[in-house]
Amino acid sequence: MSNGEEISCTTAIEKASASLTRFPLIPVRGIPLMSCIAENWDNIWAFRPDPSDLLIATYPKAGTTWTQEIVDLLLHNGDAEACKRAPTPIRSPFLEIKFPPPMSSGLDLLTKMDPPRIIKTHLPFQLVPTGFWENKCKTIYVARNAKDNLVSYYHFDCMNLTQPEPGPWEGYIHKFMRGELAWGSWYDHVKGFWEERKKRNILYLFYEDMKENPRHEVERIMRYLDLSLSDEVIRNIVELTSFKKMKENPMANYSFIPAPVFDPSISPFMRKGEVGDWENHFTPEQSKMFDEDYEKQMKGSNMPFRSKI
Repeated sequence: MSNGEEISCTTAIEKASASLTRFPLIPVRGIPLMSCIAENWDNIWAFRPDPSDLLIATYPKAGTTWTQEIVDLLLHNGDAEACKRAPTPIRSPFLEIKFPPPMSSGLDLLTKMDPPRIIKTHLPFQLVPTGFWENKCKTIYVARNAKDNLVSYYHFDCMNLTQPEPGPWEGYIHKFMRGELAWGSWYDHVKGFWEERKKRNILYLFYEDMKENPRHEVERIMRYLDLSLSDEVIRNIVELTSFKKMKENPMANYSFIPAPVFDPSISPFMRKGEVGDWENHFTPEQSKMFDEDYEKQMKGSNMPFRSKI
C-alpha cells in the first residue's frame, strides 16, 4: 500500500467510525456474533477460498496478530519492509468482519486480492465456510489458556467500542464461562479445532509454546508452509515478532484504528502479551470457581493447556 492509499484508508475509517456503535450480539446457528456479521452471514458462508489460501483461526485475543505477522514474514523471506506495505487487516483480511461504508469488509478486501491470501477468522470450526475444507486449505489454529485469554478479551472489549459493553470484571468471568461473548464459547472453540486437526491437516499451536520457545514454533509454521529459510532469517523473524517489536510496529499494533473505535486511553490493543497475567486479575475465590467450571467443561479433553510457563 502506498502512503497515499494508507492515508485514504485511515481517513475512511475515521469518517465511518463517527457513526459506529457497540454492535449487539445475534445468534448464528447458536453462536453469538456481532450484528454486523450476523446480518451478512449468507455472504460469509458462501465464501469460496482458493486452495492456495491460508486460514489463520483463533478465539479472539489468542495470538492472532502475532501469527499473522509471523506468516507474512515467512512468506516474504523475513523482509521487514515488505511486511510494512500495509496494516495487518489489509495484508491479512478478517473474513467475517463487516462495517458500514466507506470501510471495507473482509470479503470486500478478499475479492480484490489475488491468491494465495492469508485470511483471518475467529469463527468456531462449525461456522468456517465449508470451502476451506473442501479445497483442503492449510489452516493454522492458535489456542491460549482460558484464564489469560479471558483477561485479554476483557481488556479488549473495554477498549473496542464496537463490541458489546463488557460490564464489570466480576460479571465478565461468568459471560466467558457461559459462552455469551462474541464468537461464543472458548471451550467449544478450542476443542472444535482440536478434534478436527488431524482430519483437516490443521497446524494446532499453543500461545504458551510460542512464548516459551518462539523459534521452535516459527520453524513449525515454516515447515507447515513447505518453506525452507536460513537460520539467520528465522532469527530475524523471531526478533521482529517479539511483543516489544510488534507493539512498536505501526503496521501491526492497530494504532491506525481511530479512538472512536479502539480507545487506547482505556487499554492498548497490544497490552502485555504475557503468560500468567491472569493472576493479577482473579481473586482466589474467582480462580477456584473458574477452575471447577473448567474441569466440567473440559472433561475428557486431553488438551495440554498451561496457565504458567
